[in-house]
Amino acid sequence: MPSQSLNLTWVRALRKSECPQSQAHALNLSVISPRSHRRSLYISAPIASQPVSPGLVSLRSPAPPHRNARLIQQALGSVLHWRASSRLSRAIIPRPGTAAETYVAYGMTQKLFEVCSSQADYSIPQLSQKGAQVPKTEAGEDLGVGEGWWYEDLGLVPTFSTWSQVTFLHMYLLTVRLRALPSYESLQTYSRHLIDHFSHNAEHRMDVLHGLTSRAIRNKFLKDLFIQWRGVLAAYDEGLVKGDAVLGAAVWRNLWKASHTGPHGEEMDWTKVARVVAYMRRVISELSQINEADLILHIGPGPGGKPGIFGYSELDKQLVDGKR
Repeated sequence: MPSQSLNLTWVRALRKSECPQSQAHALNLSVISPRSHRRSLYISAPIASQPVSPGLVSLRSPAPPHRNARLIQQALGSVLHWRASSRLSRAIIPRPGTAAETYVAYGMTQKLFEVCSSQADYSIPQLSQKGAQVPKTEAGEDLGVGEGWWYEDLGLVPTFSTWSQVTFLHMYLLTVRLRALPSYESLQTYSRHLIDHFSHNAEHRMDVLHGLTSRAIRNKFLKDLFIQWRGVLAAYDEGLVKGDAVLGAAVWRNLWKASHTGPHGEEMDWTKVARVVAYMRRVISELSQINEADLILHIGPGPGGKPGIFGYSELDKQLVDGKR
C-alpha cells in the first residue's frame, strides 16, 4: 500500500534524523522529555492504517529542519547558560535559569546585607520617650547610640551617615568577592540586589528614625547615596591597586569626612585609619578562601558567639601596632 509505506518511511526518518530528541541525545542534551516526545509523534505522524490521499502528502510532511535546528540551538544556549551561572544558584537549585538565579540572588543578598548593616547599627532612644529631643551633631545630624568597635574603638559618631559609610565599606568587600563569580551577568544580578536592599533599609531608617515622611525628600537622599556608592567603588578600587596610603586616604574621606580632628576636637589618630585598612585587607583575603555559597555562614557571628569574618580582630590591631 503506497500510503502505508510512505507513512512508515516518514516515521523512520523522523525518528532517525528529524526528531530533536534523537539529535539532542547525540549531544548528551535533554531537550524534550520522552513523554512529550511520544505525544508529539502521536499527534503529528499520520496513522499507518489510514490511507493518505496524494493531495494531503505535502500537508503531512515532516517539520522543516530549521525548526529542529532552532530547538537544538536553544538547548545549547540553555546548557551554556547553566555552565556559566554562578555556583551560588547551583548550591541551592539544581538547574537554575535566569529567573531562578534572580530569586536566589535576592534571598542570599538580603542575608548578606543584614550582616553588612549590623556592623555599625545604631538606635535613637529618644524616639520612645514622649517629648524628648533628639540630640544633634555640629553638622546637624541626628545623634544616636551605637555599640561595637566602629564606635567604641575607632570613635566614630553613631549617625545615619556613619552607618551608611560603614555599610558601604562591607558591601564593597563583598562586591570584591562577588567579582569572582563565573559570569558578568551573575555579578550584575547580585550587585543590583545588594544595593536594592541597602536602598530599602536606608529609606526605612529615614522614615522611622529620622522623621523624613516626605517621599520626595527621601528619594533625593537616596539618589545622593547611590552617587556616594559609585564613588566608594572607585575610591576603594584605586586604593586596592595603588597601595595602603591611597586606600587609607579613601577610608579617611568616607568614614571621618576628611576631618583632621575627632568628634570631640582632639587631633586625628591616624592609627585608627590604619586599622581599618588592615581590616579591609584581612577580610578580602579571608573572603577569597570561602566558596561563594558559604559566605552567609562565615561573614557573620557563628555558633557560641564565635566571631565571623566581618568584625573586630585583635590581629588587625597587632599588625598596626607592630609597624609603629
